[in-house]
Amino acid sequence: MEHRDIVIVGGGMVGSALAAALTGSGLSVCVLEREAPAPFAPEQEPDLRVSAISPASAAFLQAIGAWDKVLAMRAAPYRRMQVWEGDEAAGTLFDAAEAGVPELGHIVENRVVQLAATAALRDRGDIDYRCPVAVESLVYRPQASQLTLSDGSRIQARLLIAADGARSQVREAAGIGVTGWDYPMHALALSCRIEGGQQDITWQRFTPDGPQAFLPLCGDAASLVWYHRPEEVKRLLTLSDDELIAAVSQAFPRKLPGIRELTARGSFGLTRRHAQCYARDGVALAGDAAHTIHPLAGQGVNLGFQDAAALARTILDARAGGEDWAGEKALARYQRARKPANLAMQTGMDAFCYGFSNDIAPLRLLRGLGLRLADKAGPLKREAIRYALGLRA
Repeated sequence: MEHRDIVIVGGGMVGSALAAALTGSGLSVCVLEREAPAPFAPEQEPDLRVSAISPASAAFLQAIGAWDKVLAMRAAPYRRMQVWEGDEAAGTLFDAAEAGVPELGHIVENRVVQLAATAALRDRGDIDYRCPVAVESLVYRPQASQLTLSDGSRIQARLLIAADGARSQVREAAGIGVTGWDYPMHALALSCRIEGGQQDITWQRFTPDGPQAFLPLCGDAASLVWYHRPEEVKRLLTLSDDELIAAVSQAFPRKLPGIRELTARGSFGLTRRHAQCYARDGVALAGDAAHTIHPLAGQGVNLGFQDAAALARTILDARAGGEDWAGEKALARYQRARKPANLAMQTGMDAFCYGFSNDIAPLRLLRGLGLRLADKAGPLKREAIRYALGLRA
């Protein structure tokens, strides 16, 4: 039986970043990842799964030695974000210049972020990173959880961290329940080549059936996300490339650059989940294991990175202060820091999703007025942008 201070189950974006934040701590940390991401090559077409990395998340990734590795692969900065409903004249434009920052964020493929975070933790040399390996069995005990791995090894951990996604094996073993529901829409994700070269703006339009989004990628690549009823998404996926391009061109805003070709397509359902607690004695949840959110504004991974930063800080501060860093008292501070903030973001995204995805006339008038007022809000708009970027508490 091997003994580790901390075992992080899940070495994706959040789990790898959390491990990298714990390097140099003197704690024995082991990361378990089921499947290694494919290596990066510049000639590869962009992946379907992308995230909008906020300046706050970029700063965290920089602090752990991962952001420069992201930029060495590829990341597309965006400096403006156009949000509107229906009529393209009725909306608001968010500009990085208004907030006094060089960009609002970067659109980055999830795989690129995971590769960079994994490389950062391996650079330090004091993290036991195991991949590919699966957890065959897991017994949660407050002082000494035990794991049996697919390679036959057995590990005992003082602190077990769940970074293993929405269907977390660790969360289930610890008996932590979730609340949640499925959203009445699916997401159709498309990777494409566009006319006009690289863009520095992302568009988001609300329709009664669901939002539509345009996300710029490097060069002439872009990502489109079309939220719609599940049966309509299923129908759209059956279309040929030419038919699907025509459908997008007809349904999406006229401002959208022309689509030259589709390079990938896929769909996924949308589910909201929130763990009933984030920590108990000897166990803590982070990222999608603790919460999933409507991907409307691409905030999911940013919340996960905030979890990782807060959890690492909680552990290191408690250890420096002579506390039981894996105990319920110390970890409760992590829960107090993150659970209300994540719940607020979930609720805000739901308000946008349900508030805009309908055709009720009084609400439509209020929404249009709200977007126009937001566009002329001046200093208030500046502070709202900085809050959304993680630059304000």
